[in-house]
This record gives sequence, structure tokens and C-alpha cells, in this order.
Amino acid sequence: MENIYNKILVGLDGSAESLKAFDRAITVAKLNNAELILVNVIELRSFQAINIYDSVSEKNHEDGAKILLEQFADEAKQAGVKQVTTLLEYGSPRVMMATKIPKKLGIDLIIVGATGMSYLERIVIGSTTSYIIAHSSCDTLIVRR
Repeated sequence: MENIYNKILVGLDGSAESLKAFDRAITVAKLNNAELILVNVIELRSFQAINIYDSVSEKNHEDGAKILLEQFADEAKQAGVKQVTTLLEYGSPRVMMATKIPKKLGIDLIIVGATGMSYLERIVIGSTTSYIIAHSSCDTLIVRR
């Protein structure tokens, strides 16, 4: 069977949904002998809610995201994925995951969890997953719990 995917992007935010997406991404990457790109996008607007911008909070968040990505990369390699890349970005997770990162890296499959938000959050700000489905130019796999 011909490998269909060469570069697989999976978004990781620590939610249960992203953990399921990660598990599926490992399986698909191994089946396709594909590179697995693990990404965490830090939304800077979350820091703007603090009255005085706290660079310590941003640094702590960044350090935590780096550790998270390193742990997932190690797990993917131990599971048999030959090529794993980690990527920490700043900006809108939905825009970065749907368009900017795939275009920059030549991604041919995006794997994400069904949603990492509560029902109310989806109503108010919309779902990152919904945005990715609507705006990505490559295949997208939505993993449900």
C-alpha cells in the first residue's frame, strides 16, 4: 500500500481530546512512515486579561508547553514513530493550525481532537476544530472520544 501522508500535524493542548488525537496520530504516522509534527500554539490574548502584563506568567506557560511537547515527542519515538518534530508557536491556535503552519511546513494531514472547550466556550468563541475543518487546505482527521 502506498503511503498517503508524509507530514502529519497534531495539535496538543493537554486536553483529553488532544490526547486522543495524539494517540491516533501515532498510529497514522507509523502506518504511513510519516513525519509527526507536534504543535502547541500559545494564545497571547490569554495574557492580555491580566491588568499588568506579567512576563513571568508568559514564561511559565511557555516553559510548560515546551515540557509538554518534549514528553509527547519522547512518547511518539518510543511508540515507533521515526521522525518527530515539535513546534511551539504564538498566535491564534485556529489560524496557525488551519493555514499558517500547514502552508509553511507542507502538511498533508491535520489531526485534532473534537473539541478542547466546553459547550459555552464553543458558542461564545467558536471551536478551533470547526475553524480548521472550514479553512484547512489539506485532509483533516477529527478524533472523537
